[in-house]
Amino acid sequence: MSAPSPPARRATSSRTEPQNPTMTPTAPDALLFIASGCPQCPVVLQGLSELVKEGIIGRLEVVNVAAHPELAARQGVRAAPWTLLGPFELEGVHAPAELRRWAEAASEPDGVTDYVEEMLRGGRLAKVEALFARRPELLSAVLPLMENPELEIQVRLGVGAVLEGLAGSAALQRLVPELGRLSAVADHRVRTDACHYLGLSGSTVAADFLRPRLDDPDAEVREVAAESLAAPGVTP
Repeated sequence: MSAPSPPARRATSSRTEPQNPTMTPTAPDALLFIASGCPQCPVVLQGLSELVKEGIIGRLEVVNVAAHPELAARQGVRAAPWTLLGPFELEGVHAPAELRRWAEAASEPDGVTDYVEEMLRGGRLAKVEALFARRPELLSAVLPLMENPELEIQVRLGVGAVLEGLAGSAALQRLVPELGRLSAVADHRVRTDACHYLGLSGSTVAADFLRPRLDDPDAEVREVAAESLAAPGVTP
């Protein structure tokens, strides 16, 4: 099994998370779980090793599932090969070119957004939820998707499921200023969604963005804004 390709555009240790898988020009680290006798594992190991040699990946950590089942359980690994490349979780075998594309995407500002869109389009909501559970500071990657009024419905619903699952969280509250900006854009669908998520934030700051929407020209936006103002934690 392999993850969808993104748009064209280490020696073993006891650690279980790459130390610096950030969305910056810094080369991402990779964590690979393998299993003895796994016919696909050498393909992924070789591909990642070559990327380390080229400096596209900063560090590669390899863990044998049989030797460290507790580490595999901690990461939710169900089968090998399993790769954490920067923030991206990749299951199954991946060709070297595909690994290269994901490694490069991990160093691009819109890399997480691309990954989230691809996972949600493929119905892999759990992968996106796991990503933001590991890296809640990356949640802002959903904003460009929200801002696209023509986003396909499966992806839009997936974004909604992710944010609803984070209702009241610090990660969602950090997005309140940007959600407030989206609540005033031209497209009423985006305004409606933004008002809904402002209500889910449980932040009193959200009220400052929601009150003006009570006079919005669109009836649905007005309705959602009123409901969100009544949500727990929004209005002092």
